Amino acid sequence: MTAFFRPFAGPVAALLLSVAGLAASAMPAAAVDIQEVTSPGGIHALLVEDYTNPLIAVKFAFKGAGATADPEGKAGTANLLSGLLDEGAGDIGSAEFQAKLDELGVSLSYDASYDGFSGNFRTLVENQDAAFDLLRLSVNAPRFDEEPVNRIRAQILTGIVSNENDPDTLAGKAFRETVFAGHPYGRPVEGTRETLPGIGKADLEAFRAKGFARDDLYVGVVGAIDGKTLGEKLDEVFGSLPAKADLPPVPEVQPITGKSVAVALNVPQTVIQLALPGVKRDDPNFFAAYLMNQVLGGGSFSSRLYQEVREKRGLAYGVSSFLASYDHTAMLGVSTATRSDKAQESVEIIRQELTRMAEDGPTEDELAKAKAYVKGSYAIRNLDSSLAIASTLVGIQLDDLGRDYIDRREGLIDAVTMDDVKAMARTLLSVDPTVVTVGPAGA
Repeated sequence: MTAFFRPFAGPVAALLLSVAGLAASAMPAAAVDIQEVTSPGGIHALLVEDYTNPLIAVKFAFKGAGATADPEGKAGTANLLSGLLDEGAGDIGSAEFQAKLDELGVSLSYDASYDGFSGNFRTLVENQDAAFDLLRLSVNAPRFDEEPVNRIRAQILTGIVSNENDPDTLAGKAFRETVFAGHPYGRPVEGTRETLPGIGKADLEAFRAKGFARDDLYVGVVGAIDGKTLGEKLDEVFGSLPAKADLPPVPEVQPITGKSVAVALNVPQTVIQLALPGVKRDDPNFFAAYLMNQVLGGGSFSSRLYQEVREKRGLAYGVSSFLASYDHTAMLGVSTATRSDKAQESVEIIRQELTRMAEDGPTEDELAKAKAYVKGSYAIRNLDSSLAIASTLVGIQLDDLGRDYIDRREGLIDAVTMDDVKAMARTLLSVDPTVVTVGPAGA
């Protein structure tokens, strides 16, 4: 995805990590045997047993406990929290906690997105008892000592300040505030200069206490562990969490279209971003829209936008479109950067391609190639490591796709007709997009 609207830690994001020098095992889609596991305490997870390497990979997510749940005036709370859960827990201080992770060969990290809060954990089987205990402490008893809180906050603030004149960052700010005006999606996940200094230990603990609960928890596990043992570990790590989360309601929102925003910045290139309506993941027409977008500009060098903007005219190094589906909105975006004196021409070419797709749809050959690519790339993008598979298992649950989704996916794609794709093209692209540019005034 592009930089202007920070994506969620996507349900199917492929997160590639290694532990103790051991590479994660790749697994073809046909080999993914997904089990449902319910712990004695009632915690659910999806598990793929894999004894290729003596590793266990865990991905877990708390749905809704993301930046949209940041308290008013304290944007960045969830993101700050994500940097502190491995900085000491229980009676173990920050330096000692980090040393124990290193000693055991444990990989532990957290991420906050707009719609959720996720954790990534990997351990060697031989160290699993001590490793899972560190994970338990991290989730349930983080310390939030003054030194690490100040240090992590300072790191985030440094990044914010250093990016204040970055074209992509400015475009992201203008884009969020225009397309999602007045909505939590319009705030930056990382917070701001103004909000971060006011976030303290009490705010972090309150957010954790309200957002980390058993009813908004989704878990995916891959590796050398059986269902019975996993159930015991699930209760050990998550069993003491509250039964229900206490999160603020987040309203549904439609992207605001038809706006034109130009941010003046004296740089050689102009960043261009467009927003149109999208399709949420649970929409029956999701794959029709996905295939249409693949033809339009979904990342391949054969896409229409790439051919028209770069190959034929040399206006930009790259151009792409994407579908973004979140809990409370959906959007189709287009992003590129071009020489500032070619910015208006580039916008016009993009508009023409949007109109052409809306009126005519793709050709039979374009649709066939899009289907083949979307089917063939899935395993590479989502099943190429143990943690990537675990992440996919969480995504399947978050999107309520069903345990057999991986087996059904190709059939769902094949069932999409040309009429389906044309209908979605008309629906999504026959709208005047919002256009945001960052570059020299008058470009």
